[in-house]
Amino acid sequence: MAPHEGFAIATLTAPLSHSPIGALLREWRAARHLSQLDLALETGISTRHLSCVETGKARASRDTVSRLADALGMPLRERNALLHAAGFAAMHPERSLAAPALDRVRQAVDLILAHQEPYPAFVISRHWDVLATNAAAARVGQMLMEGRPGRHINLLHQIFDPEDFRPVIANWHEVAARFIRHLHDDLAANPTDRRTQQLLDEMFAYPDVPARWRERELGKEPSPIVTFTFRSKFGELRFFETFTTFAAPYDVTLDELRIDCTFPADDHTAAVCAELAAGEASSSATE
Repeated sequence: MAPHEGFAIATLTAPLSHSPIGALLREWRAARHLSQLDLALETGISTRHLSCVETGKARASRDTVSRLADALGMPLRERNALLHAAGFAAMHPERSLAAPALDRVRQAVDLILAHQEPYPAFVISRHWDVLATNAAAARVGQMLMEGRPGRHINLLHQIFDPEDFRPVIANWHEVAARFIRHLHDDLAANPTDRRTQQLLDEMFAYPDVPARWRERELGKEPSPIVTFTFRSKFGELRFFETFTTFAAPYDVTLDELRIDCTFPADDHTAAVCAELAAGEASSSATE
């Protein structure tokens, strides 16, 4: 489609010395490896008008900002930030998961957690905070930690902190490398996400994290599945995981929500999980 001027634009009396939307657009274009011409062609906006928006010589309409966000593949939180930088109110709400409007979603999440029994499942935020778990996660975690309480609600800190879950992960180096890759991928997808950058820095503050991991390894494909191997009183337990997300969410909370379901990677692990669940059920019945 040929570029056109199909959006409202108001010329200012003088260029703005600072353009908040311009700074965001340039940062996102750089992350997506797009020139002004590339983005203009993608959105059907003339290069001249896009340049004026970036330099603060003109204001873009709300529709134009939305089209730019679509072309840049921005998550909902960042779309709201782009709208705000352009002088508009946020488009996408951010409700608590406990809000009445999300009742059906919450029921769906609870159903997934319940059906994952007797294997662990976790509800995780965009920045890896554990928001909820099923009973299996508590049972297995307590057994692996031998009753010691965890120090963090953030999954990354649990994995990297030597005084938390890290000592029970037999293949820690492999698991840690995968999560560092996750952080690098998240930053590549969301270059304005300061919290993800902060998390990456915090992981390198822990001991024995290889400095070479600070650079994202381009061209090296990670293995399709990383198996978590845990040391336990029942011998090694091995799990792999899957992530579930909501399709085409319109709410920021749902856009950032992930359900991490773990599955046994061998028959021994499956049997131990089943025995733990049966033991808990037996204890509950005798109380």
